[in-house]
Amino acid sequence: MKKNPDIYQGFNDFVSSENLLDSGKILLGISGGIDSMVMLGLFLKTGLQVSAAHCNFGLRGQESDTDQVFVAEYCKKNNVPLHTKHFNTQQYAEEHKISLQMAARDLRYSWFEHLKTEHNYSSIAIAHNKNDLAETFLLNLTRGTGIRGLSGIRAKTGNVIRPLLFAGRKEILEYAEKHAVPFREDSSNKEIKYRRNRIRHKIIPEFEAILPGFTDTLFETAKRLKDVETIYSGTVNRKFDDLCIKTSLGYKFNIRSLLSLNPLPTYLYEFLKRWNFPRELVPDIIASLSSSSGKQFFSPTHRLVRDRDYLFITMADRDTPNKYYIEEDTTGIAYPVKMNFTRTEYHPGFIIPRNTAIACLDQDLLHFPLILRKWQKGDYFQPLGMTGLKKLSDFFIDNKFTLIEKEKTWIMASGNKVVWIVGHRIDNRFKISERTRNILLAEMIEYKG
Repeated sequence: MKKNPDIYQGFNDFVSSENLLDSGKILLGISGGIDSMVMLGLFLKTGLQVSAAHCNFGLRGQESDTDQVFVAEYCKKNNVPLHTKHFNTQQYAEEHKISLQMAARDLRYSWFEHLKTEHNYSSIAIAHNKNDLAETFLLNLTRGTGIRGLSGIRAKTGNVIRPLLFAGRKEILEYAEKHAVPFREDSSNKEIKYRRNRIRHKIIPEFEAILPGFTDTLFETAKRLKDVETIYSGTVNRKFDDLCIKTSLGYKFNIRSLLSLNPLPTYLYEFLKRWNFPRELVPDIIASLSSSSGKQFFSPTHRLVRDRDYLFITMADRDTPNKYYIEEDTTGIAYPVKMNFTRTEYHPGFIIPRNTAIACLDQDLLHFPLILRKWQKGDYFQPLGMTGLKKLSDFFIDNKFTLIEKEKTWIMASGNKVVWIVGHRIDNRFKISERTRNILLAEMIEYKG
């Protein structure tokens, strides 16, 4: 494809070919960086009615505040209405137990949607470019994503549009230099401790050195995979429509019909992900198809029950159950805490993980099913390394738990004995020792509720 040194025509062509714009006002997400400032300049050149929104995530101190001032001054100079908002991103990330990058993303998109509704914007424009797509492709590849993840960033997702997706970072820089577009450099973009930045600064340049045009090739590959994903999704959806039965309480699948599917794990995951069941649960759900009735599985929003000849899916009642049971053969749960369970035999060279997110337990001392529940007044345990008992309320005080942290804390129990304050400390009575024969490793991946 012949590159135009000035991307304005490419911008118009891409917006038209992807049918990105409806009539109405457009909200532009403007960080002050080169991509969003070039996008703003291109929209101003079209004469379309636009407003800007700037997020101050408060993660870079004075630098974040200076970014906000820069965007405000530029918008005022160019008569662009501007919305600004300051977020306590660190607190949000801690409360939701997610990364700062994910917290910023959640806060940004939630606020943009709020602005869209409040001010009746027709579209929200984000300045992702072709290099962002390549980085996302490689990130998703390392995560073991499905075909949708490999089809890359979409030019349009609902009301969110990405009109710069056709242009590479080099083209954008050339445009900014040619037209004197001012922009701010985000210092955190250079920190390779973040996985995306490492791919940006280390991996992609190596690929480009070996295969010139690598980013463009990934862009074209992602477009083809998008078409493949359309065909794939159509096949899955048709099979779902054939097998899913709506009931007065939810949905159900005939187990015999499910067992006729090949490959069953892929079909079942695609069926169940619309109810937020993660891929990690699929092997246990499949195993339950040949077991006795009564097995239950939870997603953040729904409950799946294997009962007689059917799998039933209903909305999860978040008032009940207030207890979740973990069977002896469970390999993972998704709700209320995402956990993985592995089992191994003890040997003299076994090294205990020094990670509070992993409980290393003597399995033979546990009584199954284990119980996962919220802590209760009067609960006590014997903290690892101690001989005496301690009230959980005192443990929380000593470790400076906030009220929110206490409310979100889950307890793993064996009968009426606390085994683990999940993510914090195990009970000394269940630790492994020289007498241990079988070990259960419970790893907390993420709090869900």
